[in-house]
This record gives sequence, C-alpha cells and structure tokens, in this order.
Amino acid sequence: MGDAHRVGVVGLGVISRAYLDTLVGHPAVRITAVADLDASRSAAVAAELSGVEAMGVEELLSSPDVDTVLNLTVPAAHAEIALGAIGHGKNVYGEKPLTAELGDARAVLEAAAKAGVTVGCAPDTVLGTGIQTARAAVAAGSIGRPQFASAVMVTPGHERWHPHPDFYYTAGGGPLLDMGPYYLASLIHLLGPVRAVTGAAGRLRDERVIGSGPRAGERIPVEVDTHVSGMLEHVGGTLTTLTTSFDGVATTATPIEVHGETGTLAVPDPNRFDGEVRLFALGDTQWRRQPVSAGYVDGARGVGLLDFVTAGPRRAPRASGELALHVLETMTALLRSAREGRRIELTTSARPPVSVPLTPAGEWRGAGGR
Repeated sequence: MGDAHRVGVVGLGVISRAYLDTLVGHPAVRITAVADLDASRSAAVAAELSGVEAMGVEELLSSPDVDTVLNLTVPAAHAEIALGAIGHGKNVYGEKPLTAELGDARAVLEAAAKAGVTVGCAPDTVLGTGIQTARAAVAAGSIGRPQFASAVMVTPGHERWHPHPDFYYTAGGGPLLDMGPYYLASLIHLLGPVRAVTGAAGRLRDERVIGSGPRAGERIPVEVDTHVSGMLEHVGGTLTTLTTSFDGVATTATPIEVHGETGTLAVPDPNRFDGEVRLFALGDTQWRRQPVSAGYVDGARGVGLLDFVTAGPRRAPRASGELALHVLETMTALLRSAREGRRIELTTSARPPVSVPLTPAGEWRGAGGR
C-alpha cells in the first residue's frame, strides 16, 4: 500500500470521536496533527494519540506533514478552512454540508481544480450496506422502472441532546442543511441527479431550549427555517417528495421509499450505514427482506475518507466534492424556492458514484483498524 496518507484534523467536536475511532490505526492513513479553536481540546486529543501533534489551525493547514485536511468544523467555517487548506496545496475532506453557501462551495471546487488537489465530503453513510443494497435492488430491476419516491426525516430538534446546538439554528443549519445531505445523497445514488425543485418552508418557534450539558436550560435564537418540504424532479423523470423537520416529535414513515412499476422498496435510515432493505413486489402479500448484497459491511464514519484517499487513478472518490456541490445546490434551491414561491431549475449535476461492491469489514478497516 506504500506510505500511509497523512491526515490533519481541524475541529474536535462531538463528531470527531467517530472519525478517530475509524481512522486511528488504519494502515492507509496516519493522523499527524489536530487543531481546534479550543487549544485544550487539541492538546487532550494529541496526548491521547501516539505521534499526533496539537497545532494551531493555520499551522496545521500549512504543515508539510499533512496531505489531506479533515474538516470537522461547524458549517459556517467549512469554506474558510477548505480554502485555507487548498491554498497550501492540501486535499480536503469535510463534514456535510460542503459549505454553508452555494457560492462558497463553487469557490472551493474551483480553487481545488486550479491547485490540482481533491475535495471530498460526507455523508459516507450512503456507502454502507443499507443504501448500497437498496441501490443494487433498483439497478437489478426489482421494482421495475422507478416512478416516484418519498423521503421523510422528523425530529423534535438536536438541542435536546447536543450540549452546544447553536449552529443547528444559524446560517448553514436547519433540518435540511443538517440532515438533508444523508437523504439527498442516497436519493442520487438510487435515482440519479436532480434537475429542478419546488419547496416550502417555515419555523415553529423563534428560540430553542438546550436540554443537556453545562448550558442546559439556556435559550438560543432560531435564525433558519426548521421545517422544509419539497418536490424533487430527477433527471430520469422520477419525482421525490422530501420532508425534513425539527418541529415534530416522531413519525412512522419509512425514511425512504422508492415506488416502481412492479414493486416498492423500503430503504433504511440514510444516517446509518446498515439497516433492513425490504421489497413489496406487485402481486405479493407481504414485505420481503432483501439479502445484503453491496456496500461496506459494518461501516462507520470515516470510511468515506478511506475511500477518498485510496481511490487511485482508476475511479473518482465516491464521497466527492462534485456530488456534495449538487446536494448543496439542491438544498439551497429548495430554500430559495420556498422564499420565492416558484420552481427552480438546477445548474449543477452529478453522476451517481461507482457503486460499492460487498466489502467485508476486515477488508476496508485494514489489519490495523479498530
């Protein structure tokens, strides 16, 4: 495999632990540096991990010991960190969304192209066995020609469990920009890119109460819409109805359903790597569970970065910047459509990435994975 790819991590919040659990010890990568605005965080992580140096953010972005910057900052900082890394000749792999604003996302990809570096972006949950098995079923014709789909995400809001939920309710946050990437990336894998959207949006209240941690009971302002619904027109003609909400309590809706001429496919939670894929065929009398047939088995956050750094010249990274840009434009167009009250045609597109063959956990985790 050669020398391990050197990764520097910027942003050591809640999600960073999931990435480190996947990446530390993997033979394909080596975490060389960590940085956070809170220097005590980076010092603590560096002390925990052998051979990792705590740095300032700018020091990490310019470090000769970093090949790829893993950008785990809040959405409002995604563009600044990505452009800083690219300016120093680094590849960037970031948490979703690619950036908080569409113009910034375009600037990031344009800068990367000029610098000859690569951009990747979560979500990588779509590379697990749940979505990939569903994709294989659609591709095999299990439901015939897809006609329409539905995607539903309902939750009372992240402030109930996150100790510092402010960014979920500021620019770059909200249920669509936060959770929408899981659903939209999955829908693109299943049904192809989106050509146009129509949206509607609103918010239930103007403030939220933190429910856990040292700030429990504190009220925070809500600056974005917290319920977004819309219609997606896919290039192939399939229509998807999408609902994302921080204003509900629960739902019995299947996260994603794809309806075809000869069957309906129930697709598991796209925020997970696994889950049961079920088929109800025309003329049948019950749902039938589909055997796992594709995807990274026992996937975990960070598998997209491993896919990114090991892609090589024969294929593009599956969690690519181009796909993330198309997802972001789809989301921002839905919000714009809601504001302007009209249908909006998209200017970007993205081919579904190469599907993931069934890959046992031992193969993608590597001999040193944990």
